[in-house]
Amino acid sequence: MKSTRPLASRRHFLKSATLGGLALAGAPAFLRARSPNEKLNLAVIGCGGRGGANLGSVTAENIVALCDVNENHLNSAGAKHTAARKFTDYRRLFDDAKDVDAVVVSCAEHTHAFAVMPALLLGKHVYCEKPLTHSVWEARVIAEAAKKAKVVTQMGTQIHAGSNYRRVVELIQSGAIGPVHEAHVWVGRAWGLQSAEAAQRNKDIVNVQNRPAESSPMPKELNWDLWLGPAPERPFHSVYFPGPKWYRWWDFGGGTMSDLGSHWNDLPFWALKLRHPLSIEASGPPPHPEIAPASMSATYEYGPRGDMPACKLTWHQGQSKPALWTAGKIPQWGSGVLFIGSKGMVLADYGKNILLPEADFKDFQRPAKTIPDSIGHHQEWLEACKTGGPTTCNFDYSGALTEANHLGNVAYRVGKKIIWDAANLTATNCPEAAPLIRREYRKGWKLV
Repeated sequence: MKSTRPLASRRHFLKSATLGGLALAGAPAFLRARSPNEKLNLAVIGCGGRGGANLGSVTAENIVALCDVNENHLNSAGAKHTAARKFTDYRRLFDDAKDVDAVVVSCAEHTHAFAVMPALLLGKHVYCEKPLTHSVWEARVIAEAAKKAKVVTQMGTQIHAGSNYRRVVELIQSGAIGPVHEAHVWVGRAWGLQSAEAAQRNKDIVNVQNRPAESSPMPKELNWDLWLGPAPERPFHSVYFPGPKWYRWWDFGGGTMSDLGSHWNDLPFWALKLRHPLSIEASGPPPHPEIAPASMSATYEYGPRGDMPACKLTWHQGQSKPALWTAGKIPQWGSGVLFIGSKGMVLADYGKNILLPEADFKDFQRPAKTIPDSIGHHQEWLEACKTGGPTTCNFDYSGALTEANHLGNVAYRVGKKIIWDAANLTATNCPEAAPLIRREYRKGWKLV
């Protein structure tokens, strides 16, 4: 039987919800009084793959509920957390969640918003794996719901907690290379549509050209209807499951952009205080109706922000690289972030950074540390849930980052420069972008 029972009503959830956004001074009294040493009651949605890793990072808390559409993952997690209630449908988990303080969401990208929203409306703190949502509209709706709920939120941008990103932010914001008018991000990963030769060379997971019309044998442990959730219905096929195969299909993910953009675009987003772009223009091979590209680029134009000038940020994936990289004028790292300022450049990746030209900065004294080192990505969220402190990747910040990443894909798919009206979530010059900004859900599924 198909699981088309709709989510409980918004009114029902709101009746139980607490008020607010980040848990700061306005946090509920029970949170303000909670000791950092007291354990949280956590529900974990998605227990395999990334979900299993996230579960392992919070396992010192009380795990009171587990949910996964894959019974093998669910039973494996349940064997370690024997007191936890088990669900295959997260909607049923929220039917009675009075004992739940916070929720960890690590299901597939296209169902993130549907697992996060009821938790927010019930006033539960939420950690959600990246990308926060499947679409631009979902990112905005989730960010607004988190603000109203006044709960502690965090997206799974684990690298944000590393010390290297913090040192780069200090360099840029202290003016070490002067005002930055241009930045580039490039990643070598090419999860998407590519030639058979390239797929073999890159050890690609799967290289199909179109949606299979037939089904393939379905794993008996999988509830395919629940895995599909709000996405368009289709027969099960092994080209979609298990992950990360689904990343490349537009109906389930956004390819390399929405996945790695959450990590790599995070650095310029943070350092340059970016939020909503004015325009987005993308290039690459002709867009495929079903599958994200292996290689592409997207350029974002941002206006001035405080004392920071207008700037351009260009994303490159797969074979696309910045001109300075191609010309051999900067170190040819496989993936990186390049900030170009009036006095020089900063090149960074996850774990290191250098100032360029190196000869010009041989006597440079780095700025004093102004951003404290993180106590750990997951620990930061857990402690904030208990004490009311802030997190650095809350849904206000990560929602805007997710919107921008998805807009790169939207511009690529419509094949034209988008003029973006952030307030109204509209590409003013491109009405054909509307269904890519907010898609229609499968019958029986509704977010708000």
